[in-house]
Amino acid sequence: MRVIGLMSGTSYDAIEAAAADLALDGDTLLLRPLGHLSVAYPDELRDMIAAALPPAATTTRDVCALDTGIGQAFADAAVRVLRGLCDGGADLVVSHGQTLYHWVENGTVRGTLQLGQPAWIAEATGLPVVSDLRGRDVTAGGQGAPLVGMTDALLLRGLDGTPAALNLGGIANVTVLAPGAEPLAFDTGPAGALIDAAVRHYTAGAAAYDEDGRRAAAGRTSPELLRVLLDDPYYRRAAPKTTGKEHFHLPYLQRALARVPTPAADDVLATLTRLTAVTVADACRAHGVTELVVSGGGTRNPVLMRLLAGELPGVPLRPSDELGLPSGAKEALAFAVLGFLTVHGLPGTVPSGTGARRATLLGSITPGRAPLRLPEPVARPPRRLRVTGTAARAH
Repeated sequence: MRVIGLMSGTSYDAIEAAAADLALDGDTLLLRPLGHLSVAYPDELRDMIAAALPPAATTTRDVCALDTGIGQAFADAAVRVLRGLCDGGADLVVSHGQTLYHWVENGTVRGTLQLGQPAWIAEATGLPVVSDLRGRDVTAGGQGAPLVGMTDALLLRGLDGTPAALNLGGIANVTVLAPGAEPLAFDTGPAGALIDAAVRHYTAGAAAYDEDGRRAAAGRTSPELLRVLLDDPYYRRAAPKTTGKEHFHLPYLQRALARVPTPAADDVLATLTRLTAVTVADACRAHGVTELVVSGGGTRNPVLMRLLAGELPGVPLRPSDELGLPSGAKEALAFAVLGFLTVHGLPGTVPSGTGARRATLLGSITPGRAPLRLPEPVARPPRRLRVTGTAARAH
């Protein structure tokens, strides 16, 4: 089955789109990447998303406009993949959408909202669309995140020791696979969320992120600020757990800054970059991680990667590309996997990773132009993932 995966994370800078051929071979899921591309949100739409994210207030009109605008942007990305990577032919689109709010109270997820009306994608491509993948896990008592835990667990089963997969997006999440134990997946805390918020603040919106970590490299860690930030109770909560920009945002950072001597802007960025490295490393040490497979936009920040390596001496860090999954496309491919499992009648969650009572089939299906025909259900879920072939990045 040829599947297109679409993903936009908490950084909301672009839609990551990827295509892959997927097939089941006994207990092994075979994945052949066909390529991937990154489609930037139109400036006006990105500004609308930023204006609606917590702690900002918004209106139902804006939510409706965002649902349409994001759906149209995802539809455009799907069409580009369909024409550029799939020779015009695919069987399924899987859309994560854009998270607008993840409702957490006292560690319990009450609901989650991803926008991007899938009907726009189905209309533009003519293909069935699996969307709204997080909600079903929440109804089963889970955190609804991180859903990449399923793909990570399948991929890590081929590695020795206690391997872990780390994704560095707006929020950092990790999947740990210890011998003889069920996979554990959770958000460690902020990755780009606070760094990006600080850059936008200090540049009055002229820059959206710390390119190549240059500003962090020019600054020095503020021990006082780092101590205040690390005092957040989230880091002491047991996994599984999840968080987002409804917690780690600019006012959160400003409250922390108000408690310490005022550091220079570059020192703030250096401190926030170290915060990510320290909290990720603490989580890895707590679970005895022996090898870390890294992906996501944060891998392009050499300062963050250097700090992380320094915090985890003796733990090899390797990009997911070495296992066949392009770092920038891993989440899009992970959601392609989840949609593939859904249409084959297979659960897409790891209860030990999300905290759900049971593994559930994920998402809702929007039919394409043709009558909806699903494959015959498969009796047993795959145990491992094997990536075959390689694909270059599309531009």
